[in-house]
Amino acid sequence: MHRLEAVALAHRSDHCLGPAEAFSLVGDETRMTILEALWHAEDPPVQFSTLYELSETDTSARFNYHLNQLTGHFVRKRDGGYELRTAGENVVRAVVAGSFNAHPAPESFETGDPCTQCGETLVASYDDEHLAVDCPACGRAHGEYGFPPGGLLGRDDSEVLAAFDRRVRHRHSLARDGVCPACSGRIRTAIARAGECCLDADLRVEYSCAQCLHSFCSPIGVALLDQPALVAFHRDHGIDLGATPYWRLDWCVTDDHLTVDSTDPWRITLTVALGGDTLSVTVDEALRLVDSDPDDAVTGPPLARGSADRRG
Repeated sequence: MHRLEAVALAHRSDHCLGPAEAFSLVGDETRMTILEALWHAEDPPVQFSTLYELSETDTSARFNYHLNQLTGHFVRKRDGGYELRTAGENVVRAVVAGSFNAHPAPESFETGDPCTQCGETLVASYDDEHLAVDCPACGRAHGEYGFPPGGLLGRDDSEVLAAFDRRVRHRHSLARDGVCPACSGRIRTAIARAGECCLDADLRVEYSCAQCLHSFCSPIGVALLDQPALVAFHRDHGIDLGATPYWRLDWCVTDDHLTVDSTDPWRITLTVALGGDTLSVTVDEALRLVDSDPDDAVTGPPLARGSADRRG
């Protein structure tokens, strides 16, 4: 589906407001104050008089007008008062996350972790709601993924990195299972080679949502971080895979550990070596496990290298 087609569907929908009308309804300071007051309410529904006092609006008539504009789509009227509908909650959450109105530019900082290629210290940088982990010494990219501005608030550098790692894992887990992490629509998984990408890998998995057209990509390894065989293999070697930041794992940031067994259909084998032991797991084009074989490294054709300039 083309991006314009997705917007057109939203305009034609019979069960929701058109995008322009929806945005115009919340494009007022008083209305945003009402939504925020309802969002902070400890015991909804909130009575009209209480909500009026919380809003600090000049007159009750003016307050009532703005409340009526919100009621129906963003606010629900119930016996005893008013409460937020899901659409209203989403508006406030977007503001809290900073997706609409925050554009922070924090300074880059060292992660304290070594580059998987040269061993020098990795650096994390933030721009346009994306956090990237890179090696300034050799240039190896260790992934760049979306991270809302709200994730930076109230956290020190180590806490930001921990939150970022968890978010990356959960987004990819949802996408691999066919659920868009942005809108919960149906997402398509595809294996791609070459082309422009921000990853330091030629072979990658690309996700695209048929509903909101959200798209991102990742190395194959990141999508397999919660694969039971890999989790158990690392646990047997004293490594908690769930608590290890993905950028410390070479097989999560490059395709050096991958072998393409076939392309029609796709069969890809990831081989991980630890303490003299190896584990090979083979997946199909949907990243479903096809085979798992410990202590049996797989050989095959080398992967061609490609350029990189697309965000995950």
